Amino acid sequence: MISEVFTKQFTVPSSAIDIRNHVNNLAYLEWCLEIAETHWNLKAPDDFQENYVWYVIHHAIDYKAEAFEGEKLEIYTWIEKNEGVKSERRYKIIRLKDSKIVVEAKTIWCLLNSKTLRPTKITEEITNLFR
Repeated sequence: MISEVFTKQFTVPSSAIDIRNHVNNLAYLEWCLEIAETHWNLKAPDDFQENYVWYVIHHAIDYKAEAFEGEKLEIYTWIEKNEGVKSERRYKIIRLKDSKIVVEAKTIWCLLNSKTLRPTKITEEITNLFR
């Protein structure tokens, strides 16, 4: 199950720059988490957002190139697969001026019941939100 691709363009802010004058590695992770949350919030009805919460259980990031303050980037995210209580979400960040891949990443998320905080199976209804 590869879902639709959700994208967002943005300009690298000065707050993302480290002492080497390029984007800090942690900023990429934050951008991945932010777009995943935005995607869920846009797709999931209110009752889903009230009844379920996603927790990260694994991150993997491949840094392919540097990015700098003021550069325009585009981040892509999609759900690669859902199995049981786990969802694998992928990300790609591209520098727009030269179409260079800056980052490729994936996160394994676990779906929890928001009241009990116990893992809960990802239903077909949830999967279908992202097709």
